[in-house]
Amino acid sequence: MSTTIPYPHSGAQPGTQPATQTETEATQMTPDTTTKTLTLAKAINAGLHRALTDDPKVVLLGEDIGALGGVFRVTSDLLAEFGHRRVIDTPLAESGIIGMAVGLAYRGYRPVAEIQFDGFIYPGFDQIVSQVAKLHYRTQGAVKMPITIRVPFGGGIGAAEHHSESPEAYFTHTSGLRVIAVSNPQDAYSLIRQAIASDDPVLYFEPKRRYHVKGDVVPELGRSMESATVVSPGTDVTLLTYGPLVSTARDAALAASDEGVSVEVIDLRSLAPVDYPTLEASVRKTGRLVVTHEANRTGGIGGEIIASLTESCFNYLESAPVRVTGFDIPYPAAKLESHHLPDLDRILVGIDKVMGR
Repeated sequence: MSTTIPYPHSGAQPGTQPATQTETEATQMTPDTTTKTLTLAKAINAGLHRALTDDPKVVLLGEDIGALGGVFRVTSDLLAEFGHRRVIDTPLAESGIIGMAVGLAYRGYRPVAEIQFDGFIYPGFDQIVSQVAKLHYRTQGAVKMPITIRVPFGGGIGAAEHHSESPEAYFTHTSGLRVIAVSNPQDAYSLIRQAIASDDPVLYFEPKRRYHVKGDVVPELGRSMESATVVSPGTDVTLLTYGPLVSTARDAALAASDEGVSVEVIDLRSLAPVDYPTLEASVRKTGRLVVTHEANRTGGIGGEIIASLTESCFNYLESAPVRVTGFDIPYPAAKLESHHLPDLDRILVGIDKVMGR
């Protein structure tokens, strides 16, 4: 079944006149300045709603994102308000979803494609790394790819095979893509809006086991999506992480403080590009570095960050940096996930190691 999508400049189908803006519509477009307490999932929904409202060129597409509101209900109620031309249920074909997004981008739209689960992204991998990442470069800047690809990622929900993965390193390795990972409702709201507004293709990773975490959300764009955030300051150890492990890292810093160790926790937020100036300033202050993530150790983002910071901060390091990661195995069965995912104890062991304990 074909879907007719309105031309971006008018918001209407070819040959029709744009609808007159009603008083209700004008009210809906008035910026909301109220701080709200939202879950991470609802914050993404609010960000998508704002982007759809502000720009008629924004189109959502993905499996079951319409009437169902997505598997995690992140797109709930958007179909009812914006209609089938803006919130499009697609066939179960990730390659087709990304291919459709490429075509929409060529026609001037800003498509937001949802990959239902992280492990389902691989059928669309070729489209992402061969087309989405390269078309701007290949056309010498003539073609932009303002595509946002939303990816629920990571473990911790007891899902079946292919439903828990951490594929982010594949995409940080691919030149031409921006890669971000959110950890809290405010960033979830602000960064989805920044990703959609960007003329570059963005992989937007959402930690599925943190969807129900609540926090205050201010309806503004906030910090640039390229910036890392110092979550909690410290003087003895720099602890770098992102996405689902940020809250675990904060807990580890609190536990370490009971033993007299001051840990500076930094949320990377952007995995490509990495905000190295912020990381370097922290490492030069503390002299010790621990990086933790759920993904495999070998070829993971942690190894690349450690290599780069060792090059730029070698004379400041008082001990060898440490990685605390998932093991070099496929994500295990649900009952074994707790042994695979870095937890408070494993991170504390890494902190002890760099402290020489």
